Amino acid sequence: MEHVKITTALIVAVLLQWTLRNVAEPLAFIDFPLIIVVYAALQGSSIRALFYGTAAGIATDALSYGLLGANGFSKTLVAFVVAEIVRRVYVDNLLLRIPVIAGACLLDDLVYYGMHRLLGQEPTGEFVTTLAYTVIGTTIAGTIIYLLLDSFFAENVKNRRREVFTARRQTRRRNPIRLGNRR
Repeated sequence: MEHVKITTALIVAVLLQWTLRNVAEPLAFIDFPLIIVVYAALQGSSIRALFYGTAAGIATDALSYGLLGANGFSKTLVAFVVAEIVRRVYVDNLLLRIPVIAGACLLDDLVYYGMHRLLGQEPTGEFVTTLAYTVIGTTIAGTIIYLLLDSFFAENVKNRRREVFTARRQTRRRNPIRLGNRR
């Protein structure tokens, strides 16, 4: 059931990316499909994250006027990198997700503009300004959307204790020093 919810969120994100750009200019700097791709990668499944990254990138390319395939490649690469980070590092905390979304946005923009420059296309807008606004806007919107998605995807909100800042799991070890008992 979670796959259907993430797929629906991805479709809504692509449509928001396509329509909100025409409504208000500052909303063009928020990369909604990237937020959902990183959220899918944070769930732990690498293959699913790659699928969502490829689908989001190709759909974004099809609806925009940019280089066809540049978003597809950049979002797939971001999904792979974030999925590998999640596999090696414990990032189930909101404070750790904020730098992950900022780094993912930075990597996505660098690869996107690099693909344009590599293939001789001139990207729209000034590079540094667009990069700064996109990283700031996507990080702020991504943090808010992650809070909403976490509360939306929780199956039993009343029975399940949800914390914004979850405590790190601690492993239980045997004490090597035994005091008192000498068996």
